[in-house]
Amino acid sequence: MAEKKTTTKKAAETKVAAEKKVAVKKTACKKTTCKKATLVINAENVGFKAGDVYQTLATAGTAMTVAEIAKAANITTEEVLLGMGWLLKEGKVKDAEGKMVLA
Repeated sequence: MAEKKTTTKKAAETKVAAEKKVAVKKTACKKTTCKKATLVINAENVGFKAGDVYQTLATAGTAMTVAEIAKAANITTEEVLLGMGWLLKEGKVKDAEGKMVLA
């Protein structure tokens, strides 16, 4: 004969309280901190990010930091770093005192 599982009132209240805490945490998040983006790394994507970085540097005409490039190109700093790696390997950009500039 199978045993019937029973929960006590206290266990049920604990479970409800735990669920409420999770719900509060979810609603208390700001959009910028809760947003999770997935970065797909393949040759095509990295090539597009390299193009974004190159176009941003060409448009600016001056040396820019990673943060400046990310803001101007409207991409993440991780995507800027991927693109810069591609461009550095091809010899299209160079480092100028902590900033990137077209070679």
